[in-house]
Amino acid sequence: MPIIEVNHLTKEYQLGNIKSFKETAFNAVKRLTFQPTQKRERFKALDNVSFSIEQGEVVGVIGHNGAGKSTLLKHLANISKPTSGKVIVRGSVAPLIEVGAGVNPELTGRENIFLNAAILGIPKKIIRQKLDEIIEFSELEQFIDTPVKRYSSGMTVKLGFSIATSMEADILIVDEVLAVGDLAFQRKCFDRMEELIRRQGRTVLLVSHNIRQVERMCSRVILLSHGSILQDGDSHSTCDRFYQISNQTIFDQKIKNKSARIISSGEIQDIQVSILDSHGTSTESIIEGDSLHIKVSFTLNKPLENPEFHIGTHTTDFVYLTGESSAVLGHTQTYNEGKNEIHQIIPNYPLVPGTYGIRFALIDHRGRVVFHGESLKYFNVLAKTDDTPLQDELRLISIAPKWIL
Repeated sequence: MPIIEVNHLTKEYQLGNIKSFKETAFNAVKRLTFQPTQKRERFKALDNVSFSIEQGEVVGVIGHNGAGKSTLLKHLANISKPTSGKVIVRGSVAPLIEVGAGVNPELTGRENIFLNAAILGIPKKIIRQKLDEIIEFSELEQFIDTPVKRYSSGMTVKLGFSIATSMEADILIVDEVLAVGDLAFQRKCFDRMEELIRRQGRTVLLVSHNIRQVERMCSRVILLSHGSILQDGDSHSTCDRFYQISNQTIFDQKIKNKSARIISSGEIQDIQVSILDSHGTSTESIIEGDSLHIKVSFTLNKPLENPEFHIGTHTTDFVYLTGESSAVLGHTQTYNEGKNEIHQIIPNYPLVPGTYGIRFALIDHRGRVVFHGESLKYFNVLAKTDDTPLQDELRLISIAPKWIL
């Protein structure tokens, strides 16, 4: 028998308010006289969602902002009630949905441990037994008897996470709470979660925008889109589909909005970045491992003597991947006023399938930045075959190694 059953779950909210005091008054009068009133628009945060989870399963829930992820978890944790449908949970639940939300700033850290334990339903006897462990994990030994109002926000969340993960429950519901504190503490959070999952065999529902983390920790992933289930399957294929949808959305938005991050002295104008195929024709995509031919056209307002050109590629979240400078060529040339163009060719672009951006910089012979821009052009790297994974979590670079078996 499944430990969690969700049957045709729908949750609706009313959007907005009546626009003016006059309309509000008219609607009040209509209600008193039993006349029809102006109705507010209704929004379906969840729309006829159905699935079941077996005991011991580790299930990720992913999707764009507003897809319904947090709303779903709040129903599973019995924080919200459905508009229609049914949620059946067989077992105790430890919700890590708003870690630290119940912390009282006037109380000390130690007092808040007992307060949060009461809120989460943890017996006082259990907390006394685990008190030292909770304090040690939170790394707040020095401040545990200090009022929380003197804590930083990171310290408060550390305390909340330490308390919540100490609760013995059949089902653990986690919503974007692993990215807390500094990097070292985040690593401890990941280790704590993996211990709960791998060693204790808990049933876990994990919501996170860190898709690689979801793919690593979960055996199954549910992809939500606009309140409905778009895909429910193994973590790898479901996360790959999310990457495809996200990258295409980013690509379309960049093409439509032509947004870029630019610093310019005004001496260069009309920068046009193009990706060329093997025939010299402009294209929006290349095949994994093929050459990447970048052409940059620009107009100079005055001649530039011996400038340095820099062209690189980056991910959609601005992780720099490549970046090469023409200075290594030792090339001397004056670029005249008017239209000019340069080319950079990478014989074998080594990145795995995905969406990437191009940055371009122009520096004069005195080292002054004339122009620097990111996201000037977005392009797609396509898989060689249909069954090649997109954004494989085990790699970022595609290479062609030699094997001796």
